[in-house]
Amino acid sequence: MVKQLILVFIGGGFGSMLRFILGKFLNNSQNGIPYGTFAANIIGSLLIGIILGMAAKNDTLTSNQTLLLATGFCGGFTTFSTFAYENHIFLKSGDFTSFAIYTIASFIIGFLAVFFGMYLVK
Repeated sequence: MVKQLILVFIGGGFGSMLRFILGKFLNNSQNGIPYGTFAANIIGSLLIGIILGMAAKNDTLTSNQTLLLATGFCGGFTTFSTFAYENHIFLKSGDFTSFAIYTIASFIIGFLAVFFGMYLVK
């Protein structure tokens, strides 16, 4: 159990650092849509599709590798809480167009990315 917690901790740390870097470079309050968070959530969705697809396909990944990469890294890299907060800001400022585009695009493209990732390893 301790080894598994450490794997999730390490993966989550790396995922969170990468998400922070993406946010620093791509999120800008002047351009409207928070592209860093969007990119992290879409890339993370694609990665988790690939990782879990590989894990399911002939046991390509061990359970520890899956914990490190899917639960840890992808869990730390993607962020629903930031997504929800950014949507709150859009609604609070009355920017319903950005709210709608960001929310709909995140859900649709995120789901498609998971399915595409799993398709890639099929």
